[in-house]
Amino acid sequence: MTPKQLAFQDAVKGIIKNLEKRNMEGYFYEDSASCVKAITNLMENGSVISWGGSESIKECGLMDAVAKGNYTLIDRLTAKSPEESRQLFAKAVLSDYYLMSSNAVTFDGELINIDGNGNRVACLIQGPKNIIMVVGMNKLVSDVEAGYARVRNIATPANVKRLNKNTPCFQAGRCCDCLSPECICNQVVITRRSAHPGRIKIFFVAEELGY
Repeated sequence: MTPKQLAFQDAVKGIIKNLEKRNMEGYFYEDSASCVKAITNLMENGSVISWGGSESIKECGLMDAVAKGNYTLIDRLTAKSPEESRQLFAKAVLSDYYLMSSNAVTFDGELINIDGNGNRVACLIQGPKNIIMVVGMNKLVSDVEAGYARVRNIATPANVKRLNKNTPCFQAGRCCDCLSPECICNQVVITRRSAHPGRIKIFFVAEELGY
């Protein structure tokens, strides 16, 4: 591993210990391939799987692996109407495994997430039996305040470019604290502890993943 990856590995050791205090689990992997293998080995054949919008779970190869596996998938992008989309969102709440990333993770083991529709953070908070997060090196921050700033000024401007949203940060490249109709920063959730031990599992990968 590179010096940057080795430093990330050392930081994650401390984060994993702090996650344990908060009823969450953390695991470290040197690369995406080993991470994806561990996750797919964890998810039993026939499991019901859904996911939130995340470039990390795409880039690491997890979505490709899930598509090839023996699972029942709930994919909101298959909806042909707003009503069908609403029904799929509701079904995702009862999934066995919900796949996502975290916009930021603090060294103290807190998770920071900002959402547009709110379906992703809703499932993180309650519903699916297991939350599987894939988190790259670029997501670690010193504290909640730094995590909030990271999401608003780094992740969100990149995401509105990807989604082609008409928001002020699309042009400015940084947060403008907008209330525009296409704003994707509608819900801010800080997870400081899980009420259910082991439900939230964070898979740290020594790679840059997502925004």
